[in-house]
Amino acid sequence: MTEALPYRSTPVFDQDTLPAALRTRHNTKAGVWGVIRVLEGELKLTYLAPPSELLLTPATPGLIEPQQPHFVTPMGKVAMRVDFYDQPPPC
Repeated sequence: MTEALPYRSTPVFDQDTLPAALRTRHNTKAGVWGVIRVLEGELKLTYLAPPSELLLTPATPGLIEPQQPHFVTPMGKVAMRVDFYDQPPPC
């Protein structure tokens, strides 16, 4: 089986350009996984169901399951992007 590749990636966002939609509750669609990749700095990922938090760094990406409600919070200076997959991604 070949490794899953993202079918789409967001632009790279920083603490100033990170869209408000990503900073508030949202979720991926059915059948879509997201991987939040921090390129610089730290980003707090808050999962709402089940409730938990994860500190993302360049060494620690954040996996978003299909339809999993979540939001992110920059922890100072940050650069990040989201890769989207149509099958479970490698993290």
